[in-house]
Amino acid sequence: MARFSFRPSGGLRLPRSRLLRIGLGVALVIGGILGFLPILGFWMIPLGLAVLSVDIAWVRRRRRRLVVWWERRRRARRNPLSN
Repeated sequence: MARFSFRPSGGLRLPRSRLLRIGLGVALVIGGILGFLPILGFWMIPLGLAVLSVDIAWVRRRRRRLVVWWERRRRARRNPLSN
């Protein structure tokens, strides 16, 4: 039985099995695509991609680029005169 728990550091503890993590990530993305239905939501898509980024390099690169872009954008908005 897979065990999920939150860590004090703020992260989510994922299953050790690579196949189970990929299955969970795919299920979250598919559930997010069906976000217009009750109970499911569009919030599941980024969560599923984050889970998939643990094992799939292509998704990990895209996530990292997004994080770098977001930080640059956030810093530029905080300090508009320091360009």
